[in-house]
Amino acid sequence: MNELPAELKYATSHEWIRVEGDEAVVGITDYAQNALGDVVYVELPEIGSDLAAADEAGVVESVKAASDIYFPISGEVIAINEDLEDMPEIINTDPYGDGWFFKLKIKDATELDALLGADEYLEFVESEEINS
Repeated sequence: MNELPAELKYATSHEWIRVEGDEAVVGITDYAQNALGDVVYVELPEIGSDLAAADEAGVVESVKAASDIYFPISGEVIAINEDLEDMPEIINTDPYGDGWFFKLKIKDATELDALLGADEYLEFVESEEINS
């Protein structure tokens, strides 16, 4: 697996989150996009959606499978990546950059403490692969 961006936090459901002040950007990890294969469609939450941590945020569909995406922390959706509508394959080529899904206004920053750092996420993924 490629190097994980150390500045991000990771959920065990394979979303990443980058905190930018009182806002955050969310996407799926390189591991998740690789497991899915070629992404062909993404359903994102509506702007203004106010969801709790672990609530379903949308769906990613690939040639192999469909997978739910979840809110890693509670917040309100303030922007979505509209480029994914016409070019969902960006998720495969740049999952930590242009392949982001949505931005949210953070409701409770203490929820970030429950997420994994890069090393912890890598250990989690490796243990998942061993157990599958």
